[in-house]
Amino acid sequence: MIKSSALSPEELRNTLHWRYAVKKFDPTRKIPDPVWKALEESLVLSPSSLGLQPWKFFVVDAPALRAKLKPVSWNQSQITDAARLVVFAAKLEVGPAEIERLLNRIVELRKIPLESLAGYKAMMQGAVLKRSPESLQNWIARQAYIALGVFLTSAAALGVDACPMEGLDTAQYDHILGLPAKGYTALFAATAGYRAADDAYAELPKVRYDSSEVLAHL
Repeated sequence: MIKSSALSPEELRNTLHWRYAVKKFDPTRKIPDPVWKALEESLVLSPSSLGLQPWKFFVVDAPALRAKLKPVSWNQSQITDAARLVVFAAKLEVGPAEIERLLNRIVELRKIPLESLAGYKAMMQGAVLKRSPESLQNWIARQAYIALGVFLTSAAALGVDACPMEGLDTAQYDHILGLPAKGYTALFAATAGYRAADDAYAELPKVRYDSSEVLAHL
């Protein structure tokens, strides 16, 4: 059995205060392979509604590709300077085949009969197949944001800096990376690496509303 290695409340607070959306990465620093593999696994382990995982995470390592993506990312330096760039993409088609695929995966991993999942199958069909195409794509995007949150928090827990990035021309991302031919469309990106020593944003206090304004106990 896998056991949790829990942070203390104070360690969690310190980690979340340390984290910020890095504006300037140190291009000379790379993420150690074991650390990066753990961050890739954080994406794989991210939760999604119904467990459907309607996404793919494209890790763009080729410098030439990242150079092409920078101009369609408002020329933000993180695209080329960060150690890693992950493009979060939504699956273009989510329908009966994806439902069957998940059911078969459950059977494979949990060693249970397919027939025992009949109720779950009906629930997924009702939740997914009755949506309009627009509603379905919006739903998929919301799932991808869950994965982004897991990735950012995991990076901070491992002492890796990251920056979520929505300032992208997603149509150009699709074109440059050839995503539609792969069955996906770009949503947003995240860069990861280590902050530059002269990133002026690193020491600025977080601007957050008081907990009394954003938390309510009912």
